[in-house]
Amino acid sequence: GCARDWDGLTCWPRATFGEVVKIPCPRFFEEFTSFLQRNCTREELWSEPFPPYSVACGFDEGSSKEPEDQKSYYSAFWRVYTAGYAASVASLITALIVFAAFRKFHCTRNYIHMHLFVSFILRAVAVFTKDAVLFADETMDHCLMSTVACKAAVAFFQFSILANFFWLLIEGIYLQTLLLLTFVSNKKFVWWFIFAGWGAPAAVMFAWVLTRIHQQNTGCWDDDENGVVLWIIKGPILLTVLINFIIFINVIRILVHKLKSQEGGGSHSSHFVRLAKSTLLLIPLFGVHYIVFAFFPESTGLEARLYIELGLGSFQGFVVALLYCFSNAEVSSE
Repeated sequence: GCARDWDGLTCWPRATFGEVVKIPCPRFFEEFTSFLQRNCTREELWSEPFPPYSVACGFDEGSSKEPEDQKSYYSAFWRVYTAGYAASVASLITALIVFAAFRKFHCTRNYIHMHLFVSFILRAVAVFTKDAVLFADETMDHCLMSTVACKAAVAFFQFSILANFFWLLIEGIYLQTLLLLTFVSNKKFVWWFIFAGWGAPAAVMFAWVLTRIHQQNTGCWDDDENGVVLWIIKGPILLTVLINFIIFINVIRILVHKLKSQEGGGSHSSHFVRLAKSTLLLIPLFGVHYIVFAFFPESTGLEARLYIELGLGSFQGFVVALLYCFSNAEVSSE
């Protein structure tokens, strides 16, 4: 029959002689839900798609959105998020060095911040690795690409995102613990936080990798054909965001109560208030957009996702370093 074929826009599965293959328009034509067909002819060669892309999917080769323009558009995004992740990595490494170099900053609060910094660094490294492995070669046939390297790059990328959200959740939990249990010896919580922050994402990733291997071992694991498999990653992330949102509301309630009862006076409490301001700013900043997009298909609002997740998201690490380190009064005075 006919071998799998990449026609530059979509991947056609292998077919037997005389078989007619029917597939939907590629996902990036998000406003079209039509189907394309191709025949595996007697000469074991593929026929041209019918109806053509211009009819079935609204793809006009003479329009302003032809492939070269699309390529230029995405290349501009690549430059923006590459610059954003590079700035984030540089600022986060500097913040890690500052917290590690001065003994004054060796405390539970800063240890948690440092793990959050590492999760953002891993996320940036994962993006660079994924780009290098999956998209470095423009002539690559994406129908046939299913190597261990590209699957490992995607798995590492998913793990870094999970770790990012789990450590943000731990920041919220720690903040609430400080406000509720002011005099608790919180050193005993550090190892539990570390275990949860890295162990939970690792457990989720282990389940996801096993499921991909046994149920959807296709391509480089960067597709989302099976919604159940995708929710193995989405579900825990959404859960951390929802818990953080509850913490967000509760912490505001506690702070308002303390200020009204004049218990928030003194340097000790003002220290907690400064930490609360930073964490409360991060929780909606890093979680709201995920809730907005979580229940929609991946192709929905593609341009908005690009602006938020790639454009703005790449600078999140820089914002974290700024809030927790560079704008910290103790760091500045030291």
